[in-house]
Amino acid sequence: MAKDYSKIEKNDLLKIIEKLESRKKYGIVWDEEKTKEQFEKESENALPVLREVKGKEIKTDIKKPTNILIEGDNYHALSVLNYTHQRKIDVIYIDPPYNTGNKDFKYNDDYVDKEDAYRHSKWLSFMSKRLRLAKNLLKDDGVIFISIDDNEIAQLKLLCDEIFGEQNFVSPIIWRRKTGASDAKGIATITEYILVYCKNNLVERWRDIFSQNYDSYNIERYKYKDEFFKERGAYYIDNLDRGGLRYSDSLNYAIKTPNGKMTFPNGRTKFKNDGWTWKWGKEKIKWAEENGYLEFRKSKTKASGWSVCYKNYMFADNEGNAIERGAPFKNLITEVINSSGTKELKEMGINFSNPKPTALIQMIIEMIRSKSIICLDFFAGSGTTGHAILKLNKQKDGSNRQFILCTNNEENICIDACYPRIQKAIKGYKIPKGEGIEGLGGNLKYFKTSFVKKSISRDDLKIRITRECTEMLCLREGIFEEKRKEQDYRIFEQNGHIMAIYYALEHEGLSELKRNLDNMVGEKTLYCFTLDPLGLDKEDFANWKNVKLEPIPQKILDIYEQIYEY
Repeated sequence: MAKDYSKIEKNDLLKIIEKLESRKKYGIVWDEEKTKEQFEKESENALPVLREVKGKEIKTDIKKPTNILIEGDNYHALSVLNYTHQRKIDVIYIDPPYNTGNKDFKYNDDYVDKEDAYRHSKWLSFMSKRLRLAKNLLKDDGVIFISIDDNEIAQLKLLCDEIFGEQNFVSPIIWRRKTGASDAKGIATITEYILVYCKNNLVERWRDIFSQNYDSYNIERYKYKDEFFKERGAYYIDNLDRGGLRYSDSLNYAIKTPNGKMTFPNGRTKFKNDGWTWKWGKEKIKWAEENGYLEFRKSKTKASGWSVCYKNYMFADNEGNAIERGAPFKNLITEVINSSGTKELKEMGINFSNPKPTALIQMIIEMIRSKSIICLDFFAGSGTTGHAILKLNKQKDGSNRQFILCTNNEENICIDACYPRIQKAIKGYKIPKGEGIEGLGGNLKYFKTSFVKKSISRDDLKIRITRECTEMLCLREGIFEEKRKEQDYRIFEQNGHIMAIYYALEHEGLSELKRNLDNMVGEKTLYCFTLDPLGLDKEDFANWKNVKLEPIPQKILDIYEQIYEY
């Protein structure tokens, strides 16, 4: 029903006009006032923290990074990560609800159907809140990949242009997910999309961010090895002479062969203009001989008895510069079909409909040059992203990529699909026929989002947040092995890094904590409780050596103040 503006008071009407005037003139607009989410109501009187689910930890190698699974609303998980991982994430991949109208998108406990007048507004509001938090997590050279189909790609592109900047759009990747469609409406839709954005406009650095597709070259062609120049890699040979229209006397000269005789282009023994020349001039030939780029091969068809060749190395160009043999990845993926994802999970004994195939996510992650990345998926579903990264690390290049997965537990998706999948991937499992699949190895910590209730007293809230933030601090530092637990403090240590947390306002326990830290070797960080927003009284720590001080909980509350109203 239309609003009757004639009955609105002047001051209220002026506010409406000002709001309308302030709206952007181009871009995407939706009705945010009618799209409040349930989590916003939940957060009115509470702030999110993490609690570890005991008994769910998986550990195979303490020296390797710890992967993370967070169960809970991904908005709350992203809020926590805004403290623990702001500007620490290299890659985000998400596969959000496509909003098809066929019960794939749930909003405030109800599925959004095609008849909902606010269908697109609800989806945009839902995505906008999460993408804005996600952007804060990306490093300056971070990249986000977002899967989507025809239902929302137009809206998503405009939304991402607004959040990440149109200048940071890299490309749409087109994925041929199937080869045919029996339910086609005139034209069979067999593709989906993956939108790719960088955090910042780094056009000149894109070669530093994105890898090269080494499979774009015929690797088998590089079949010769050079014992004297191993760093150049394998090589293949090309003839140094050529026949063509661009003749030049300066490139028609004699080269001395291994037996001391001279050969001209085309294997001639005398100077003659038959259109054949060398590809390189005399100075380049001299350089090539001195640096191992020339190769002479006997020939029965050449008058001189020799073919003069040059080497094309895998990792060096013909000027002696180190290079990569590859080409940019193309934005078309045709090698993977969607049904392979369902087959993967079925073989693991997990029932889940239409998961993305691990091969697809592997291809996406391999587009990133760095192999020591942290990858976040906050629509983790059945955990395909985590499984794909474990496969890459173990089966592809032995790297230490790390993942953080966030998913809710609607229809037990986290406890019945995501966690069991990662557990089996790490430890190994048997397929229905009985064949054993070797585990990929790795470590995992399982957390759930929880809440600290707000109170009238600001100091009381600080005290309770401090007592509940331990898991968040462990996640922030990547240190999970507890070495000592006392009433006033706890100490954690992992891979040469030490973290202590001091919970009390009184100083009585500090001397004991200091003695314990003095006896430990490694990089040390102390999180110390203070009610003062300005931080610690550093005079109390004047004689603490090699200890980095961090006040809590003020920095946590500062982050939450930007996200929640409290």
